[in-house]
Amino acid sequence: MYDHLPLSLAPSIWGMDDVKKSVLLQLFGGTNKTLYRGDINVLLVGDPGTSKSQILQYVHKIAPRGVYASGKGSSAAGLTAYVTRDPDSNAEVGALVLSDGGVCCIDEFDKMPDGTRSVLHEIMEQPTVSIAKAGIITTLNAGTSILAAANPVESRYNVNLPTLDRKLAQHLVGLYLEDAPLNGREYDILVVQIDALYPLEDLAAYIDYSRNHINPVLSSEASDELVAAYVSLRSVGASDPRSSEKRIIATSRQLENMICLSEARARMCFAAHEEAQDVQEACRLMREANRTSAMDPRTGEIDMGLFNTGTATGQRKLRDDMRKEILAVLEGSGGKGDGIRWVDAVKRLAKQSTIGVDAAEFTEVIKALENEGLLTVVGEQDKRTIMKVDGA
Repeated sequence: MYDHLPLSLAPSIWGMDDVKKSVLLQLFGGTNKTLYRGDINVLLVGDPGTSKSQILQYVHKIAPRGVYASGKGSSAAGLTAYVTRDPDSNAEVGALVLSDGGVCCIDEFDKMPDGTRSVLHEIMEQPTVSIAKAGIITTLNAGTSILAAANPVESRYNVNLPTLDRKLAQHLVGLYLEDAPLNGREYDILVVQIDALYPLEDLAAYIDYSRNHINPVLSSEASDELVAAYVSLRSVGASDPRSSEKRIIATSRQLENMICLSEARARMCFAAHEEAQDVQEACRLMREANRTSAMDPRTGEIDMGLFNTGTATGQRKLRDDMRKEILAVLEGSGGKGDGIRWVDAVKRLAKQSTIGVDAAEFTEVIKALENEGLLTVVGEQDKRTIMKVDGA
């Protein structure tokens, strides 16, 4: 069942098997407990034209209580609740409250204002929305799973995929063919794919019944597998001989996510208990998500610090070393008086370093030192001068 159901999720979209499996597990969800939620939140990040919006539209149709919203045109009130002048109804609930017990699909997540995006923190942490406006103070239930789609920074379509482009083009053209003269193995493959697809209504009913009646329990075998998988992930960053520093590979949140994913897979198969194979598949999906979202492009290694803070361990060390060198250069040049020109500082750092000095990294370090009150920058463009603050 786990291998067949993903074929019915957005069948017009070619490939993206792991993405479809992850989204399908989100639809089934984990088991809600007294202290922990079973809701799974998914963020799809990809270049334009990679069918993210189509997946959201499809999930919106089959989710038990699916609500679709656009991040660009949504406000905090539209997502939570807003006050009206109607005496019979003082408050109208928003998309997140309406999708309680279902999935809220948010497209163009990267274009959502920061103030609106911060509303999601409470909902993902605890299934409630707190309202305090116009004399109305209340808490609304919002136990929803969030499926969001966003484009990466400075994203563009990858033009270096000729093989995938050919397969994708063949798939898209095949959607428009009618009564194609297939024979032999191609015909057999087509028949198998059609037989494996479930109608939209049947898939929605299957998910709804599973969420309401199937509550798998964690077995001792699956529990041992979870502990072993988590310890294995944690030990990778601490014992990697290629790295001189310890890196964060997994946190307790990743362990909770693996539990929810394994519960969702067992629920999908109508199993009463979670098995070791459920945990293994959940761990595989977690590793794949970490590989695609938390890999340091400088080293090719997974670093959860890059995912959580936006800065990898190696990048933080590079900035710390650059910070020390900048302060040393200012001390050596009598920085309290005339200071040192911006261009000259970059050249001196480049001579002392075995690697090139990145202009963006240098700018970030200078801004951080300015915020700490250790130095100041005067002038503009090429005439900028870095000066040390008196008493710093």
